[in-house]
Amino acid sequence: MPKDFPRSRRVADEIQRELAEIIRLELKDPRIGLITITGVEVTNDLEHARIFITRLTTKPAATSHEDVLHALRRAAGFLRSQLAQRMKLRLVPQLTFAYYESVERGMHLSQLIDQAIAEDARHPRDE
Repeated sequence: MPKDFPRSRRVADEIQRELAEIIRLELKDPRIGLITITGVEVTNDLEHARIFITRLTTKPAATSHEDVLHALRRAAGFLRSQLAQRMKLRLVPQLTFAYYESVERGMHLSQLIDQAIAEDARHPRDE
């Protein structure tokens, strides 16, 4: 009978919480800006973790999501060492970062809908 909450999922949740705090409080790279960790996938052997991020901005930023990913990849060693200090694991997973576009795309679509509604309100219909 499979477990409802396997160890890899518990580790992924803990990595997500800890990384969010480390990035917010200890990472000083200005390229990263306001980001959120939308999810973490950890392999069953706990050797690799894939971290999905998205930016929390509605306007085009000076840095692209590629710049943010590059900054996070450069800081991966620091982030991993901080995780090792905070978590009680024999092996801290290798961290890889990926950009999750759904949130940003959803915000953009919401803005387009708001613009269409505003445009519609400016042009009353003739019945």
